[in-house]
Amino acid sequence: MIAIWTQTFYARSSMQYPLLPLVLLKFWYVDAPLGLMAYFSSLNQSFLRLFSLSLLVRTFFQPIKSEYRQGLVGFSIGMGIAVKSVIILVTILIWLALISLEVLFLFSFIMLPLFSIMLFFLNL
Repeated sequence: MIAIWTQTFYARSSMQYPLLPLVLLKFWYVDAPLGLMAYFSSLNQSFLRLFSLSLLVRTFFQPIKSEYRQGLVGFSIGMGIAVKSVIILVTILIWLALISLEVLFLFSFIMLPLFSIMLFFLNL
């Protein structure tokens, strides 16, 4: 029983040897970049949830500590706007740095086979 299974397995797998370069190319240039982009999308969503950017934008014009006493409402709203502006700006800058690193990583991942072939033909 095992001998029959191994013969059929090797017969099927040995027929696919000529297709291995195409399978590798499909993996490297289609499947892996799609998987990386899905991972980076999840990473960006987690980052934005961690820094609660949507909550900061939604509550931008509300007082920072829900202070509604006479005379402190204007100051509290102004202070909330100032603090939230700085936090939103820093969050967006960090997020843009993260996206640029993701794009750089994806580009270098896609270009790695081409760079290694080019390196082989360079005269160093």
